[in-house]
Amino acid sequence: MTSVTHNTLLSPSKNITENTHKKSNEAALILIRHGESLWNEKNLFTGCVDVPLTEKGVEEAIEAGKRISNIPIDVIYTSSLIRAQMTAMLAMIQHRRKKVPIILHNESEQAKIWSQVFSEETKNQSIPVIPAWELNERMYGELQGLNKQETAERYGKQQVHEWRRSYDIPPPKGESLEMCAERAVAYFEDNIEPKLAAGKNVMIAAHGNSLRSIIMYLDKLTCQEVISLELSTGIPLLYIFKDGKFIKRGSPVGPTEAGVYAYTKRLAQYRQKLDENSEIICS
Repeated sequence: MTSVTHNTLLSPSKNITENTHKKSNEAALILIRHGESLWNEKNLFTGCVDVPLTEKGVEEAIEAGKRISNIPIDVIYTSSLIRAQMTAMLAMIQHRRKKVPIILHNESEQAKIWSQVFSEETKNQSIPVIPAWELNERMYGELQGLNKQETAERYGKQQVHEWRRSYDIPPPKGESLEMCAERAVAYFEDNIEPKLAAGKNVMIAAHGNSLRSIIMYLDKLTCQEVISLELSTGIPLLYIFKDGKFIKRGSPVGPTEAGVYAYTKRLAQYRQKLDENSEIICS
């Protein structure tokens, strides 16, 4: 009996769609800014420099995972940077499905061949993780590795503020938010949105500026509105994609808060099945 119940949860999007008689495609989209990195802690411009999480960042990623532990996830997208990938992996350890996140290596034919999985059952108990450089933090150019306070003293607070908070002014040899948005949103439209349209539930673990760019697209923000948008590290944001539209649902509070998962009938049904499955396994 346990194995039968377990199998009903192998594909959350497929399972719920069948139960609701395929009335319309509906999917969850979770956005998570990575937890605190070692250079966040040191107040350094990080950009595309690949640094890991601090102990606090690890805790933030784990807490994020607890908040989304009852939301179905079929595929994960991350940037190519370790702090985003660590956040995704640590978050998924907390998920009640206990599926294993597996990074897909598509950088070469040899990488694809060497990382193949030859068990269908193992594949069913896994979640693909797709790294993409297009989701990287914006490249801060010559500011990368510099202390933010010292940089303000060197170039002037106003100049550094323009580099950090304007929409179309890049730092020396770096990217503006506008340039970051061009690559991040294009990748989202070409690769992630079709998955959501097919009813797949998606999590994106990325960075402050790449996620701000995507949120600008989802919420139809103006250039002025997006520059004032602040994203906290390790705090997930939930969107529902339905009938071609994105509906913002805020941040899940925690795994014990039932109400946040009842934004849609599908999410409520999914959580109910998780609860039923847990009861059978424990009995």
